[in-house]
Amino acid sequence: MNSLYNFAVGPLAWAAFIILAVTAVWRLWSMYSLAKQKDASSVAYMSWKFSFRSIFNWLIPYKSLGWKANPVLTAVTFVFHICFVVLVIFVTPHQILLENAFGITYPTLPTNAADVLTLIVIACCCYFVYRRLTNATVRFVTRTNDWVSLGLVAAPFVTAILGSWSVGGEIMPLLHVLTAEALIVAIPFTRLAHILFALFTRAYIGSEFGGVRHCKDW
Repeated sequence: MNSLYNFAVGPLAWAAFIILAVTAVWRLWSMYSLAKQKDASSVAYMSWKFSFRSIFNWLIPYKSLGWKANPVLTAVTFVFHICFVVLVIFVTPHQILLENAFGITYPTLPTNAADVLTLIVIACCCYFVYRRLTNATVRFVTRTNDWVSLGLVAAPFVTAILGSWSVGGEIMPLLHVLTAEALIVAIPFTRLAHILFALFTRAYIGSEFGGVRHCKDW
């Protein structure tokens, strides 16, 4: 089991990140090329000013009309993403991996705090499932890809909390690493690609609304 775990956090982890990097560059370049092909002027009116203005305003909870129209979804979305980022960076095992690979050290979360944030992320995922099942509009546009994406996001956190509670013995930390690597590899190929495209999409829309339509996009 130890040899499998070492392989998972070593060569397999590097492979996952390399696949992500290569496919992310490919997806972003493809999107840029398609935008130029469909409308060459769309790239010309991209503006740093209007891009950052749009991104900044959409990062403020309940600032945009879209956020105001869905108050519960807005709260869950912001809590989910904040907890997700904090856990990815500030849990002790992740910091140890970074220290071993790159010599990076920094303060980390206490175990109890990490467990609470993990449970919050799982609860948010449950809400996303509930919403897809009960909201007629969302249910109509939900496809297999959406369920796969949700499962891939939830799996590392479920295995993490089970491992923290010593459920499953040595297999659970291994499953946590493997599910996290599956999530990393899947990002460019699923709905999770919004991790790559969100800022560029918002910048594009902000530039169009601000520089061409002369109005706000929030």
